[in-house]
Amino acid sequence: MKLLLVDDDSRIRKLMRSIYSPYFDEVIECEDGRTAVEKYNSELPDWVVIDIKMVEMDGLKATEKIISRNPVAKVIIVSQYNDEITIEASKNAGAVDFVSKENLHKVIDIINKFHEDQR
Repeated sequence: MKLLLVDDDSRIRKLMRSIYSPYFDEVIECEDGRTAVEKYNSELPDWVVIDIKMVEMDGLKATEKIISRNPVAKVIIVSQYNDEITIEASKNAGAVDFVSKENLHKVIDIINKFHEDQR
């Protein structure tokens, strides 16, 4: 499986890579939503883990663009903002789920559950 990590903070990307790389054959990184849309279209990753707050294009807009071009894309949005409005906005953008940056390890649980449910 291939994962696309998107966060404008290189330290957070490094942390996420260390958590998720044992579960993926390939991990691709980028630092903004605009690049994420381009990388998604060229790399066709199995999963995208994307931050909401980024300068070039935020994660919500990038998720909407990715999903509009490929409705079966699987995106998990992560954010330090863990309120109902942010969670609802993530779902409305088309994300499979939302994870607080305090609980980044939960991404693997969500992916595993998704694959179990698809069987």
